[in-house]
Amino acid sequence: MTSQKFRIGIVGCGNISDMHAQAIINSERGELFSAHSRTESRLEAFCDTYDISGSTSYDEFLENPELEAVSICTPSGTHLDYGILAAEAGKHVIVEKPIEVTVERGRALINSCKENGVQLAVIYQNRFIDDVQKMKQMIDAGEIGETILASASVRWFRSQEYYSESFWRGTFELDGGGVVINQSIHTIDLLQWFIGDVESVSGLTGTFTHNGIEAEDTAVASLRFKNGAIGVFEGSTSIVPAQKRRIEVNGATGTALLEGDRFQKKPEADQPEEPEDSGEAAGAASPLGGMEVLNHQRQFEQIFEAFAENRVPVVSGDESLKSLAIVEALYTSAEEKRVVFIDEIL
Repeated sequence: MTSQKFRIGIVGCGNISDMHAQAIINSERGELFSAHSRTESRLEAFCDTYDISGSTSYDEFLENPELEAVSICTPSGTHLDYGILAAEAGKHVIVEKPIEVTVERGRALINSCKENGVQLAVIYQNRFIDDVQKMKQMIDAGEIGETILASASVRWFRSQEYYSESFWRGTFELDGGGVVINQSIHTIDLLQWFIGDVESVSGLTGTFTHNGIEAEDTAVASLRFKNGAIGVFEGSTSIVPAQKRRIEVNGATGTALLEGDRFQKKPEADQPEEPEDSGEAAGAASPLGGMEVLNHQRQFEQIFEAFAENRVPVVSGDESLKSLAIVEALYTSAEEKRVVFIDEIL
């Protein structure tokens, strides 16, 4: 491990860019170096806030020889184009989730980074939440026995304006879909990370409360895991009032439960429950509601360590395809009215 600080440029100055910027600034190994946005007013405000240089020309942004890595915070369906150009310029690539809107496009970015000898990491900061780590370790240690059943729900709310005032949200080209790929993919990622690879998906989708969007605002799915466990998923941005994200994993000898960011272990039927945390679930009622920079910071620290030691980051491009494949399988299942096997997607 070295003391090297990586000079990072932010690509895109929308909502999530501030979270990336603060995480980089707070990290030990990262230096917020520059920014790019096609919107001059946003770029100027962002650069003024963080006292960095910026460019509305992506080519000019990438030409700076001191820039070592980019953190892409643009709409999901643009990640491939921005990422390929960065890789070809010899810059490491960090991408806000999801890696792209389809597995095919995500794999194209992975291949470009490999061909150009640069590292690729995808932001799934929920894996770095303390209680999420505890739940993962407990399940892996066999403390609830063999996994039998699992459920995950993202019952959140987004206003009509959230979609109608955005040129990309809820579109297939730039968002990849609706609630499943945007709001729910973090939870889908945790579900498969806790239990293991998914074998097949059967899904239903609908658009109930948001006018004029191409994609779904509500979805359900049943899943079969390769280890034999079965599970269900629910996601919506139409729920009033918004509720905390919830993941429950039932094993042969106990249960693990994550509500919001809080973990509970219930190994015995008569064990008293701990009092619930009354805090807002991250993102439940607004895009960044309740989100803390610490978990992004922890992932960025891990990414920088991996870059410095030429190791594959924990959430690599290939790792990020696992949750995206589940999302794509759900969409395909809903459209074609059949069970879809993950091997068809990957």
